[in-house]
Amino acid sequence: MVEVKVENIRVSLMSQQHVVILKDLDSNRYLAVWIGRYEAEAIRLALDGETPPRPLTHDLALKMVTDLGAKVSRVIISDIYQDTFYARVELIGSDGKKLSIDSRSSDAVAVAVRAKCAIFVDDDVMTKASVLPDETDETGEEEDLGAFGDFIGSIDTDDLDKDAG
Repeated sequence: MVEVKVENIRVSLMSQQHVVILKDLDSNRYLAVWIGRYEAEAIRLALDGETPPRPLTHDLALKMVTDLGAKVSRVIISDIYQDTFYARVELIGSDGKKLSIDSRSSDAVAVAVRAKCAIFVDDDVMTKASVLPDETDETGEEEDLGAFGDFIGSIDTDDLDKDAG
């Protein structure tokens, strides 16, 4: 497992789609996960420490978990299939029982930033989907990452550390 942190939320200028950038805590690898506009806003609010006047869905979910005496222990982005990331929210009940709940990756990250818990990415997922800034293959040629590579190429990674929250 690779521990990551939410580096920032971006909007593609070409498509107006939102993406959450997760950074490997032990290297310069980044994982970009496409997310919806509302999930992006929910993550941004939590990262900025803003509290909406009424609870958002992720706030409600976390409140239900904690009011039942459980705790969100960690989030794991566990798989990628046909460009869709799969995640699990892991809970520990008041009785010590561990639960693993299937989740969309965007919802899992939104819960994680609220719960202030660790986010992990499965090693295989990180190997398949992460990128390094200016990534090249062994021949010195840039690796063809398709549309994902085009998007990564369109963001300015020099300012990623400035946006960290």
